[in-house]
Amino acid sequence: MEEDVVHSPVEYLKSRLGPLPAEAELGAYEHWWLEQGQGISQAVDRAGTPWLRMYDQLGKRVDEILYPPGYRSMLQRGYQAGAVWRAFADGSLLPCYLIGYVTSFFDPGLYCPYIVSLSTAIPISKYGSQPIRERFLPMLLRQDGQGWQGATWMTEAAGGSDLGAAIETTAKEEGDHWVLEGEKYFASNAGADLAVVAARPIGGPKTVRGLALFLVPRLTPRGDLNYFLRRIKDKIGTRSVPTGEVELRHSEAYLLGRVEEGIYLILEVLNLSRVGNSVGSVALAQRALSEASTFARQRVAFGKPIGQQPLLRRQIEEKGVLLHESFCLAWEAVRLLDQVWQERPRYSEHYHLFRLIAHLAKYWTAEVAVQTAKWTMEVYGGVGVLSEHGVERLLREAMILPIWEGTPHRQILDGMEVIERKAADRALFDYLIEKGVDSRQLAETSDLLETWRGWHADRREAEAEIVFGNLARTTASLLAAPGM
Repeated sequence: MEEDVVHSPVEYLKSRLGPLPAEAELGAYEHWWLEQGQGISQAVDRAGTPWLRMYDQLGKRVDEILYPPGYRSMLQRGYQAGAVWRAFADGSLLPCYLIGYVTSFFDPGLYCPYIVSLSTAIPISKYGSQPIRERFLPMLLRQDGQGWQGATWMTEAAGGSDLGAAIETTAKEEGDHWVLEGEKYFASNAGADLAVVAARPIGGPKTVRGLALFLVPRLTPRGDLNYFLRRIKDKIGTRSVPTGEVELRHSEAYLLGRVEEGIYLILEVLNLSRVGNSVGSVALAQRALSEASTFARQRVAFGKPIGQQPLLRRQIEEKGVLLHESFCLAWEAVRLLDQVWQERPRYSEHYHLFRLIAHLAKYWTAEVAVQTAKWTMEVYGGVGVLSEHGVERLLREAMILPIWEGTPHRQILDGMEVIERKAADRALFDYLIEKGVDSRQLAETSDLLETWRGWHADRREAEAEIVFGNLARTTASLLAAPGM
């Protein structure tokens, strides 16, 4: 029923999780969005792609991104609330993802800078040398909103799914640092103060095993630009995060961890963002459902509000159930990540369980966000496609979610790989049974997976989405069941 739809992100989180960490601060953050942030966000979206000022008046290369007035205050508000620093102050990732949820309800694009900054701080804290940690972490963890921003740059022109073949950026050791040469084609949060970057040490194999993870500051110790922006991408949505093409020209960099463990560190970074993508997807779906139900209460057709018409009333109820299931799946990924985020290679069985849940959540919730946003436009009818009403923005913002940090194909293939190599599905079933699920509820999905294991390789890949989709839908439904 429409009256059961929750229109506040904080109230929705409380209805699902009970008392929240830093609940008062989270409520104040939502209030700021309602009073100030929404107007700034709308202005940024209407302004479109930000400008890139490459040179100052004297011809010096500066690569400054120019945003509409108010953007910096909007951006800084989330950092001040604790989008990054709370993970280290509280020893838990939960507050950071809660802040991400509230942010994404109002502006999904803005969550990107927060999650990639968190995904920069964590590998520095885990794998950076002591001098690197002392030099950079304090700037990322400032609590006044004036801290540095991070970024995670993996994708090159050949694409992001096949990292082993696509990454051509090279790294060469020179004294106490490395130098990187190459280009990153789809670099989110371009202009960041620090970026973690995938590169191939010279002589490394042309596979994922030949990759390593490096930290690249925006400026050298001498104050010169350490990477360059060729241009800012013109996107249909997520305009509150600049996405650009980055040129690495003899860029000074610092190795994180060991070269031979580089791909594991890269995947750790991606999984942090994949979980954030899932949280943001659910928040966008809640916003879309809120907008649709509000409009349906006000729009009258055939003598009564359209929300009271049986068909649409049923659709609103079904979208509410789907939202709840999606949230439960996404938040299970958050909970599991919070238990394993400090692990290092070689990982525990519990870590591989997290990996599977993260892939399931990324795959499932992103599609729910797209379909819910599309349905909301349909509820609005013709006015839903008009930019002046802002509903079409929900779909524009949602379209990046299935693609960012790995397409649905990538989630399916990586998820089935952790099933095949680590038997993570069996760990998942044991985990669900421990939480109170009747094993009989898992029988059909378990049988499907066992049948899938018996097929030859080509058929296993061809049928993977059917099996993976069934597992995602079943897991989401069971996690949302009463008493779970």
